[in-house]
Order: sequence, then structure tokens, then C-alpha cells
Amino acid sequence: MPLFDHLAELRRRLTILVVSVIAAALVVYFATPTLIDIMLDPINAVLPEGSQLTVLSALGGFSIRFKVSLFFGMIMCTPIIIWQVMGFFLPALTESERKWVVPTVAAMVALFFLGMVFCYAVVQRAAFGWLIEQITEFATATVNAEDYLSIMMLLEVGFGIAFQLPLIIFYLSILHIVPYRTFRGQWRYIYVILLAICGVVTPDASPVTMVLMYAVMLSLYEVSLAVARHVIMLRDGKEALYWSREQYAEHEAQKA
Repeated sequence: MPLFDHLAELRRRLTILVVSVIAAALVVYFATPTLIDIMLDPINAVLPEGSQLTVLSALGGFSIRFKVSLFFGMIMCTPIIIWQVMGFFLPALTESERKWVVPTVAAMVALFFLGMVFCYAVVQRAAFGWLIEQITEFATATVNAEDYLSIMMLLEVGFGIAFQLPLIIFYLSILHIVPYRTFRGQWRYIYVILLAICGVVTPDASPVTMVLMYAVMLSLYEVSLAVARHVIMLRDGKEALYWSREQYAEHEAQKA
């Protein structure tokens, strides 16, 4: 398509995304008190006894409810968001590549929600327990609603995105954009890069959160490589593990 047609298509899909998220946010806005209670449930046990959420400004209540409703609106619309993004790039894919679109969208949605569930069930309590422990040794912790909820939402989104790593590694490997031998041979550098990423993206500067995210990303990395190795060997044989992108393209041309 010409450039302006691409821009029109992009505008159409962005409009769908924005309208969907806003509509979902408006629906859940009135349920935000219940949703906030659900969000706080993992950390209630580590909060100071008798503590309650504190709002420090007149507009704070509306601001918090707006952010929480927008957050849950985006969660509800995650399948739509991913599908619209994939749909925009769909015309650029070949016929053989398009068969991967639906499984990819399903895997992305499942991994995103799995990451959020893991964060909710495991990370939140451990991270906030450590952070609050640092305060209570010398001061009284005031549970600032906006501060706490913002960190919790960022953690949820961060782990949801981090759980996309298997898909990235899988496609880079099976399409030989980065050969499997490179991923396996340069594992020391990759481990260090993943550690640096975890240190940068964790919003609470907590070593507990960073270590948990790093452990998860290492596990996902190794699992995704194992799956990619199995698929490559099943599709093209063991020698394909050492192919470059050029060798893969030549092999596909010969098959065609």
C-alpha cells in the first residue's frame, strides 16, 4: 500500500484501541474500590498493623480511581491490543508466516496474563515486605495510595511484558534471525544483559524484585531455547541448529 494508506490503516487501528480501552475503563471505574481491595490483598499481611490507604491531595481520589480503571481497562483489552498490532503487520507477512499469527496472538495473551498472575501471587508480597521492612526499622510507614498502587501496576505490567521473552527468543531462533548456536554459545553475555535489563525495568529499586524477575527471565530463556531447538530439529534436522539467516533463506528457496 502507499504511505498514506498505511497511515490511514494505522489511524484506524489506533482508534479501535483507544475507544476500546476508554470504554472498558468507564465500565470498571465504578468498581475501582473493589478492584483496589483485590490489588492490595497480596500485601495486606506485610502492611503495618492498623494501616490504611492515605490520599494526600483533594484530587488524589479521582486521580487514583482514573489510573486504576485505565489499568484494568487496558488489561481487559489486551487481546484486542495485541490483535490490532499483529493485524497491522499482517500484510507484510508471507503466506507461510501468516499461519503463525493466531497461535502467536494466543501465546502472547496467555504469557502476559501468566506474568501478571505470577507477579500478583509471588512478587508483590515479597517486594513490598522487603520495602516496608526497610522503613519500619526507623520510622512509621504511611501507606500512600497513589505511590503504592502505581508501583503495583508498574510491576504487573513489567512482569506481563517480561513473560513475552520466550516468544521473542523462539521466533529469533526458528527464523534464524539470530542463529540458535549464537544464543547457546553466547549465554554468558546474554545472562549479563538480562540482569542489566532486570535492574533497569523494575520500578521499585528492590533487590527482591530484581532477583525474582531475573530468575524468571533466565528460566523462560532456557525453556524457549529448548522448545526452539526441538522445532528446528523437527523441521529441518540437527544441522539447521548451526544455520545462519542466509543459509535458512537459501534452504527455503530450494523448498519453494
